[in-house]
Amino acid sequence: MPMSVAALGKLSPPRFGPVLAIDYGRKRWGLALSDELGVISRPLATWIRTNRRRDIARLRELVRRHGVRRIVVGLPLHLDGAPSEMSAEAARFAVQVGRQLGLPVALADERLTSWQAAQQHKPRRGDAGLDARAAALILEEYLHHNAHAERPAHATGTTGSSDASKISGASRSVGN
Repeated sequence: MPMSVAALGKLSPPRFGPVLAIDYGRKRWGLALSDELGVISRPLATWIRTNRRRDIARLRELVRRHGVRRIVVGLPLHLDGAPSEMSAEAARFAVQVGRQLGLPVALADERLTSWQAAQQHKPRRGDAGLDARAAALILEEYLHHNAHAERPAHATGTTGSSDASKISGASRSVGN
């Protein structure tokens, strides 16, 4: 059954496990990973794209190796919140990833993350790169806005109910 972009909260989020963020691009992907409780994000890697089949195979292996439970794809929007030329492409990619990997996928606003990553970035040997830093910022924002929905009840002191519906435009789930 084809997937489509669904309203936030339609998917039942996993209660724990790492979340993977992808700063999607035509030439490169920035990748970031959260800890098990969805509290901390860290840049993971920047991948140079090869072809769709190989890219998905690499992603499948990364997801398996790290036990990823949810994926967040950056949604490129203009500063005024209007979709950019890459928005539809990123949304189609998110649907494809969800379908191929069988995981819940959310789209998250990525406005200014590349700029912010460049401002904070001081290149070091072995550094994951600017795109990975941008993915970590996307993930950090996503985790912050979805804290109650993503973390186990004992980690937040709540029943795990989501207040994400109060956040306008923070993220959207891609339904199965």
